[in-house]
Amino acid sequence: MTAAPVPAAALPAPVEPTAQLDADERPGLTEDPQWYRTAVFYEVLLRAFADSGDSGTGNLRGLIERLDYLQWLGVDCLWLPPFYPSPLRDGGYDVSDYISVAPEYGTMEDFHELMREAHARGMRIVIDLVMNHTSDQHPWFQSSRSNPDGPYGDFYVWTDDATRYQDARVIFVDTETSNWTFDPVRRQYFWHRFFSHQPDLNFENPAVREAMFDVVRFWCRVGVDGFRLDAVPYLFEAEGTSCENLPRTHEFLADLRAMVDAEFPGKVLIAEANQWPEDVVEYYGTEERPECHMCFHFPVMPRIYYALREQRARAVRDILADTPAIPAGAQWGTFLRNHDELTLEMVSTEERAAMYGWYAEDPRMRANVGIRRRLAPLLGNSRAELELAHALLLSLPGSPCLYYGDEIGMGDNIWLPDRDAVRTPMQWTPDRNAGFSTADPGKLYLPVVQSLINHYAAVNVEAQIAQKTSLLHWVRGILEVRRQHPVFGDGDFVPLPVDNDAVLAFTRSNARETVLCVTNMANTARSATVQLPDHAGYHLTDVFGGARFPAVRADGTLVLTLGSRDFFWLVVTRPEDTDAAPLLGLPAHVPPAPAEEDGAAGPDDAAGPGEPRQRPESYAVPTAGTGPRAPTLPGTPARGIPLSTPPRGVPLGTPPRGVPVGTPAAGLPLGDGAGAGGAGTPPAEVVDGGRGDDGRGDDGGPASARPGTAPTAETPESTP
Repeated sequence: MTAAPVPAAALPAPVEPTAQLDADERPGLTEDPQWYRTAVFYEVLLRAFADSGDSGTGNLRGLIERLDYLQWLGVDCLWLPPFYPSPLRDGGYDVSDYISVAPEYGTMEDFHELMREAHARGMRIVIDLVMNHTSDQHPWFQSSRSNPDGPYGDFYVWTDDATRYQDARVIFVDTETSNWTFDPVRRQYFWHRFFSHQPDLNFENPAVREAMFDVVRFWCRVGVDGFRLDAVPYLFEAEGTSCENLPRTHEFLADLRAMVDAEFPGKVLIAEANQWPEDVVEYYGTEERPECHMCFHFPVMPRIYYALREQRARAVRDILADTPAIPAGAQWGTFLRNHDELTLEMVSTEERAAMYGWYAEDPRMRANVGIRRRLAPLLGNSRAELELAHALLLSLPGSPCLYYGDEIGMGDNIWLPDRDAVRTPMQWTPDRNAGFSTADPGKLYLPVVQSLINHYAAVNVEAQIAQKTSLLHWVRGILEVRRQHPVFGDGDFVPLPVDNDAVLAFTRSNARETVLCVTNMANTARSATVQLPDHAGYHLTDVFGGARFPAVRADGTLVLTLGSRDFFWLVVTRPEDTDAAPLLGLPAHVPPAPAEEDGAAGPDDAAGPGEPRQRPESYAVPTAGTGPRAPTLPGTPARGIPLSTPPRGVPLGTPPRGVPVGTPAAGLPLGDGAGAGGAGTPPAEVVDGGRGDDGRGDDGGPASARPGTAPTAETPESTP
């Protein structure tokens, strides 16, 4: 039996970047075949992002209208969860047609335009491919259940014996009691690893494998840049096994990679495998038979949260030590939150119990084996912890993936069922429906967040653009800093010995640069001695503002003092490679990384093929029938890092009157843009470029310009 192939005439031609657009604002894509190693991904839940009209559901045109925001924010690649036709019983992961766009989201023409406009702005797009299962409404399943001897009769896993594969665990323990469900039409049981309305495809059938190849070909010809392969460990089944990570799965993925590399070079495959690192690394394949370019690193994510509450770096350090090396050119994918629950499958029973107590005290906050909360509520809206978590995400090995709305600290709604708690509409403005849609509020697919703390009237893009010390500006700034240091994406990770359990220290190094990252997980100030035996005598320079730190001692040790939830990113250079630190706290000049041999330029050069693109300096939230509501952002100083500190004496991070959003705990200082909300304290030895009691340099200007801070009017911007 063979599946009917997709007619060649139905496959549209590849979409090319729009060449006629202004090159300064829409520079197009670079030619880097390993772009994914230094990229920042951004998950856009299509129906939650922006409604271009009054349907109450986000759509493709709404996303197109907000691409300027995403370009301004500084992300490199958009990840789109399923937008295919679906009964939407599982957020679109119950697919009923693989090669169409659901009517509520738009048309294929809209998708073509999205590809053109995103590529023109230098952003790529990867889409979800749900290969393991379909909806029970998919025509394949309807044909399979009604006509067992027909062409689709063997497209799914059927049996008369529901005791098969007993060693396979039930994943959704809250809703399912078995991996088998009886079908009254075919009078047999069908296999499903997830919900009972999502039957698993039978990958033992060559026709199924070829059908999936045709789906990949279709979207590659549309122009997508890659695929997130959902639930990829469960494609095959075998008696006496857990039915996960089987050799046949890897054989299929190697065949898929070979087809993609041969027919569509440059497209990326990303494995979603919620497994232990030693199992996940198998999804990279071998040098002779490569499989996926990237794999998500699930176990590191819950350990960041665990370490913050335990106030020790042990959990993060241990899981990274247990992570095997990956092939050259491969990359991990990391995240803090996404559209699912914060999974706790990859932690111990004791750790799980502790995290439920810390982060999900209300049983409504729990789902399956995890916590259905967004990032900001998880961390109690603590600005210091939000900054620290982002700093870890952006500096640990892997390409980070942000979740829509987390850049503004969006809240959740635990009164909604299942995962809908973290899938509410994006909050753009304080207007009706948070600026997401002009529909009647009762028509929205889900209500906007109206909680006491995270109400959309206080937490929205427009308000945070207007407030220069907002989380949004801070996230945008630190993304720009990361862009100027590709070592965070392609550099080696080397953990360093530290004499304080609360402090995590490591270096990221490549042939061009070494950056020392030091993080304090505790909510009190700590001093730590870091061992850097290979860098004795080397100089250290803050990446955010260029301030000089004490050199590594001759014995290879470095003493640092860190404030509550504080962090440092320090460029490590030989003494002869760094200019002397200037007076008055102005940044030292650290030479940019030399150009790549392939012609890629450094961050200070004009944008061109293979070089960092320039982002627009301002963004105004579009509104219906009125001019822009948000003010234009001020110009940015050298290297594109936005700086915005108000005059001395004005408290930073103060929320609007009467709105206690983001206010730190009593007794803690308000954020001054430092790595941990302003609590950072430099070493006592710092003289030139050090911060005084008010966090400023000797001249009253900022000595270390963290993301989200700016020079005062009386202090000229420094020239690197």
